[in-house]
Amino acid sequence: MKASAPKDVFDFRNTNSLWCSLLVEVLHRMGARQAVTCPGSRSTPLTMALARHKGIEAIPVLDERSAAFFALGLARQHRRATILVCTSGTAAANFLPAVIEAHESRVPLLVLTADRPPELRECRSGQTIDQQKLYGGYVNFHHEMAVPEATLLALRYARQTAIAAWERTLLPLPGPVHLNCPFRDPLPPLEDGTSASLAKSLDVKSFLRMIPAGEAAGEMSSARGKGVVVDFPEEQGLVFPEGRTRGLIIAGPAQPASPLHYSQCVAKIVQALHWPVLADALSPLRNFARLNPGLVGTYDTLLRSPRVRRTLRPEFVLCLGGWPTSKQLREWLQALDVETFILDDDHRNLDALHVRSRHLRTSVELFAHCLGRSNAVDAEWLRAWRTADTAAQRLLGKRLKPMRTRFEGKASWLLAQHLPKGTPVFIASSMPVRDAEYFWLPGNGAHPVHFNRGANGIDGTLSTALGTAHGRKPAVLLTGDLALLHDANGFLIAPKFRGSLTIVLINNEGGGIFGHLPVAKFDPPYEEYFATPQAADFKKLCATHGVEHVMVRNWAHFTGLAGKLPAKGIRVLELRTDRKHDAALRQRMFAEVAEEIDRALE
Repeated sequence: MKASAPKDVFDFRNTNSLWCSLLVEVLHRMGARQAVTCPGSRSTPLTMALARHKGIEAIPVLDERSAAFFALGLARQHRRATILVCTSGTAAANFLPAVIEAHESRVPLLVLTADRPPELRECRSGQTIDQQKLYGGYVNFHHEMAVPEATLLALRYARQTAIAAWERTLLPLPGPVHLNCPFRDPLPPLEDGTSASLAKSLDVKSFLRMIPAGEAAGEMSSARGKGVVVDFPEEQGLVFPEGRTRGLIIAGPAQPASPLHYSQCVAKIVQALHWPVLADALSPLRNFARLNPGLVGTYDTLLRSPRVRRTLRPEFVLCLGGWPTSKQLREWLQALDVETFILDDDHRNLDALHVRSRHLRTSVELFAHCLGRSNAVDAEWLRAWRTADTAAQRLLGKRLKPMRTRFEGKASWLLAQHLPKGTPVFIASSMPVRDAEYFWLPGNGAHPVHFNRGANGIDGTLSTALGTAHGRKPAVLLTGDLALLHDANGFLIAPKFRGSLTIVLINNEGGGIFGHLPVAKFDPPYEEYFATPQAADFKKLCATHGVEHVMVRNWAHFTGLAGKLPAKGIRVLELRTDRKHDAALRQRMFAEVAEEIDRALE
């Protein structure tokens, strides 16, 4: 059923208001439901049109970089493009980090940057820079919109361009699209008579008739999973999977529309091949462990054992998506250089290891549907991996459970066990994602996991997490102190935030990840220039923004807080740890567990 199109859908007060109300209505009909706007003069027509539209939630955010990552989080959550608006000048440049992340992690965004008209460029007009192709190759599509005109031909152009732009946020793969939008005065919707004739003659219902109403235009998931499973001829020696009894399935980071369905599809692949599946902490599989009895979650620890590296060598690797975070796993696979298929519908090269790989450009869901069962099964191979994983989980738990010191890795271990079922979790880059890789052990918490690992930066961590949590059930962000401070302006979103976000803040006073790198041996200048400890008082920072702050006293206090999340608002649970102590403890713990695994396999 098509929506009606009354005259007041369009704002005929002047040319700019007509033009922008048309753009917004078309985008709404194509599927747009949320927009993030930043304050500014030149973007007034766009912002006014979005604020006026009853079908779009328009959220104002002061800081452009934070706004862009918040929009990214909304797009991740809803799997459709968020409209992102700013004024002219350097405001648009502040969108770049989020545009890059959207491109690298395949998240749809529709970026509308307001601009001066051509006659005010290259003449020192205020707040004017060159915005043409500002985001380079990081967008699916860039277009310089015409300066608005109150003619039927111009309105048809604007309508069709908006349709094409929305479609390009999804095809050929989801990603950002940039429309640069120049406007002449008057910028507010002041009545000036320029659109009066169109107000009388334009048949709005007919003008919009061919545009699908509501959700018919589709979401991110509808543009995915349409690849073709490649059939490799036998004479090329790449028959799959016949004859490969000792294979490994590597499940890399993934943020599917349905984590449960994704996990069920991987379970079908495992059942067909009878191979172990090594699942990254950022894969849904770790939180749906019951579906995959062959799941291995401690491979980073296991591969520190020389005996495991020798005796559990695969003949073949099937990688689902990109490679996992674990450096131990990456280095081992790179050294083995066995035949590898990378399963992902991305057209780009995803093999940073440069092993003997071929790319199956299709989705996990379609591959699972098409894959037949293998007749070649090595039951001992799967059993060996599961036995080793069970032993490693037991040995890690043996050390972590009685530990009273506030070791930052234990936070991940406890969160996996104590968060309410189904809690969405956003995991920050740098040390938190690695601790999740090490210590977030497989379970059945059914937690949707979100992350910014397209470019692997700490940019926009808080803002993206707020976007993924906005308007949904209580969620959790696991972050370090530097990542939170880097995006402290994200707290400015708090008054507009709907929902609940608990921030588990690991405050180790610096960049903990660098303590695991060779540069840590060179101090000075290591501590000052790499660890970069900050003097910020998070309690005072939270008070400034009216955010609840709780200093975690001990692990019992922590699990009690994690197990009962507030219904609304933002809450920070600060867990103070010793960065240098924890870096040494990780290394010692991994070495001890690997040594015990070695002895058990003798």
